[in-house]
Amino acid sequence: MIGVGTFTVANTNFTMLFRLRGYMTRSELIELVMQRTPGLTNVQTAIIVGAFFQIITDALNRGARVEVRGFGNFTLKSRKPRKARNPKTGEIVDVPAKKVLHFKMGKELKEMINMR
Repeated sequence: MIGVGTFTVANTNFTMLFRLRGYMTRSELIELVMQRTPGLTNVQTAIIVGAFFQIITDALNRGARVEVRGFGNFTLKSRKPRKARNPKTGEIVDVPAKKVLHFKMGKELKEMINMR
């Protein structure tokens, strides 16, 4: 089942098509961008959306912080190696060091979400 929602971020209105299952797929995002940019084909829009995600990924790989004003910040945080316990067997296992993605909401997004 598909629903429609509208929200505003940084003085821009977005009409969002989303499935009532609680998340949006990449193809749905491409469709929404295509609707907002008349004259672009599905393939052209898919290239633009893919390039957007690739640019963010490349920046994070370089260790850069990605800031989208009104939306939020993406950063990588380092986790130290640690010991953990396998809940099924109780065996102690080593968990290696890793980097995890951290997202901090921007002021406008936070206010919009908390208005509900």
